Amino acid sequence: MDLTDTQQAILELIAERIESEGVPPSQTEIARAFGFKGVRSAQYHLDALEAAGAIERVPGRARGIRLLRPAGDAVDIGAVPHDAQVLRLPVLGRVAAGLPIGADIGSDDYVVLDKVFFSPAPDYLLKVQGDSMIDEGIFDGDLIGVHRTRDARSGQIVVARIDDEITVKLLKLGKERIRLLPRNPDYAPIEVLPDQDFAIEGLYCGLLRPNR
Repeated sequence: MDLTDTQQAILELIAERIESEGVPPSQTEIARAFGFKGVRSAQYHLDALEAAGAIERVPGRARGIRLLRPAGDAVDIGAVPHDAQVLRLPVLGRVAAGLPIGADIGSDDYVVLDKVFFSPAPDYLLKVQGDSMIDEGIFDGDLIGVHRTRDARSGQIVVARIDDEITVKLLKLGKERIRLLPRNPDYAPIEVLPDQDFAIEGLYCGLLRPNR
């Protein structure tokens, strides 16, 4: 059974933690390391690793994971099939950096992921700059999945363009005004003025947290 690149990365994390600390990571730690919304995604990938014969789990133990094959024996990322469950997402310019969405930062800069990470399925990834959304669990340097659309409802997290700036914020639609709310009390809300060039570029639909 072939592993996805994420499953191989989880396998490598398990091996590293066992080698450095003597115990494997918990499901919560795996979810946090990979930016999953909850432990269900970690459980999904551990199930896949167990089915592939890469690990064995001991029932009733919080860290009951045993390696059955070295992480280096996992399938190469390039062997991941381009099927309906796999996304190959381009990584585009940094949020709030003043670059237009669609300006690739590298023609070979792609990430291959399972669709299970996101809802709805994203069209690309953007690298976040700043900490204005930390209360939503979005941190500086995170890669956020963006579903390309011009439509959004009040209360959704959006990627928006204001004049030449790109930002990710919580959208609030009023009868006479549009506000973009940060999720960090150190930042003030942004009120979109009538004479500003404003557009919704897409919906936030999940994130990845690169190893730092």
